[in-house]
Amino acid sequence: MPDKDKKRFSVSTTAIISGALGVIALAVSVIIMANSNIEPTTVLYWALGIYIFTLALIAAISLVRKRMKTGDFTEIKGSIFGTLSLDFIQKLYMPVLICDDKGKIVWYNTALSANFKTKGVLYGKYLDSICNATVERIMSGGEEKVEVSFISAGEVVEDDTPVFVAKGYQTASRGKTYYITIFENITEEKKLEKRLEDEDTLIAYAMIDNLDELMQYVQELYSTAASDVGAILRRHMEKIGGVVRDYGHNKFMCVFAKEHLAELTRERFSMLDDIREIHVGDTTLPVTISMGIAVISGTLYEKERATQAALDMALQRGGDQVVIKSLEGYEYYGGKTKTVQKRTKVRARVIANELLMLLSSAENVLIMGHKFPDFDAFASCIAILRLARFCGVEALIITDKSTKAIAPCFKRIENMPEYENVFIDKTEAQDMIRSGTLAVVVDVNNVDFCEAPDVVNTVRDVVIIDHHRKTAEFTMKPKIVYIEPSASSVSELLSEFLEQVLLPGTLPKVEADFLLAGMLLDTKMFTRNTGVRTFSSAMYLRGEGANPSDAQAFFKMEIEDFLSEASFESNVVIYKSVMAIALNEDDENPSAVRINAARAADRLLNVEGVMAAFALCRIGDTVHISARSQSTINVQLILEKMGGGGHFDSAAVQMKSSTVASALTSLRAAIDEYLAENA
Repeated sequence: MPDKDKKRFSVSTTAIISGALGVIALAVSVIIMANSNIEPTTVLYWALGIYIFTLALIAAISLVRKRMKTGDFTEIKGSIFGTLSLDFIQKLYMPVLICDDKGKIVWYNTALSANFKTKGVLYGKYLDSICNATVERIMSGGEEKVEVSFISAGEVVEDDTPVFVAKGYQTASRGKTYYITIFENITEEKKLEKRLEDEDTLIAYAMIDNLDELMQYVQELYSTAASDVGAILRRHMEKIGGVVRDYGHNKFMCVFAKEHLAELTRERFSMLDDIREIHVGDTTLPVTISMGIAVISGTLYEKERATQAALDMALQRGGDQVVIKSLEGYEYYGGKTKTVQKRTKVRARVIANELLMLLSSAENVLIMGHKFPDFDAFASCIAILRLARFCGVEALIITDKSTKAIAPCFKRIENMPEYENVFIDKTEAQDMIRSGTLAVVVDVNNVDFCEAPDVVNTVRDVVIIDHHRKTAEFTMKPKIVYIEPSASSVSELLSEFLEQVLLPGTLPKVEADFLLAGMLLDTKMFTRNTGVRTFSSAMYLRGEGANPSDAQAFFKMEIEDFLSEASFESNVVIYKSVMAIALNEDDENPSAVRINAARAADRLLNVEGVMAAFALCRIGDTVHISARSQSTINVQLILEKMGGGGHFDSAAVQMKSSTVASALTSLRAAIDEYLAENA
């Protein structure tokens, strides 16, 4: 039957039924009136009511039949689905809660109350009062889940506290915003992850620093000393379930689980102290080792290279220490003894040959020292210039000619045509960079402190020659890294190069005087940090015409500098009975004052009972600290804690955007920490 005819049929049927009901209701009313005493009006009202009720019942039945035929269950299904969803979430094993846009909890299931073992209901409380996360943090995670724990406000997450990941969903109802948060328990996964991390195998490379030098005195005791070192390493490794294997001349490989690294660092690698007790024969020099450990993820090859880099860092910092390399940087332990100068010049000869090859193949050479150069940095630049000219390559020195400390050097060569147009500033240096430019950096190994960092970071080939302990990894890979912390100065190292390269009598006297002045400066007139090779280099320079009187003439100071140095000595405090701290509290000082600070620190060591001296001054917005010691206190370790570095008995640091008072507070804290570690 067509829909139109069906509709007509339905209307007709409804009309017939309605008419029949009306007739029946009327007949019933007449019968009642005839057989009872009820008022006719009342009977008619009853009949009309029955009629209307019957019509409504028929209409409702018709509507239900229609919806059943068409399958329109929207309202019924919605009601059933809502009930089922609420019941499902209520019984879900995962904690679920609903909060408003302020984080106030309006609903939660039984799983959440079971995990947050608390008395009373959670309705009306805020999300961050039952877990260590806010609704904003959870919702800001996006697709990433946020790690949380169910702890009350003020509680601390313990190792056994269950860990969950939370994911939030935004919804709306009656114009208000709500957030549904679902928590998933990942405690077991975190435990497995930690277990895998703890059981990760670490490899440490260890190397005896100075056994070759000690063996020059007692060759027959070589194997005894090496076996003693191996025995101490094995004893410490056995305590943590590790193993030790010899893998070369004076070299060892230690293997242990990562979970034991915290124990070793807590003891500050006491194996260093035990090994330092080893003495060969009747010598007073202790045996020391360097160790490198890498805590990184990656392939075995990457881990091996990182471990070797950590060992290299320990060696370049002077040995007798452990260096741990991680993604965050380096950690240092030990370094309590002064470096022992190697008597052999084999490495110097090898490095000199490599440097000559690089100089010969370079298109041009740019040479620089550190900012605020001194005699050692200036003389080293001149020595590299001499080697470059020996190789027939164009070379220029990048320096600040206005630096007062090296003004006597420029005055000495101002009328010498050989040095005209040799010195440029860092701005001019940018125009001299070519595809084959070689940059040589001397007397500094931190690129940020060199005269022209932009030049070093731009050129392809870089050489670094220094005698300070290495404090940071290089962002680029230099062609040559020659760092000898045992050397007195870079002037000493480059004098050895010149001795092996140049013919006798060909080094100009003025350059020999510069190099001798650099050595005099860093050795305090040959009174500190000297070795056999130091005097050997001085002998070579003397043979090339260097005159001690002429070299010492560079150190004469003007009356203003003399008074400036005296101002430090008039404001001195003694800290911890053996530390002298001198202050220059002027807000405005010229750059030359930092040189006077270093001289003042040197002079304070002459005071009875002073084992270390520090001089502080402010230049611009930077506080400069110079430190010196009597070889019993490692000032390098103290100033490293403040971001500086240097040598065992000579170090410095620059604190930007600081005041003398705040720098003094930081210095005292660093001294306290050092003394606590080395008590």
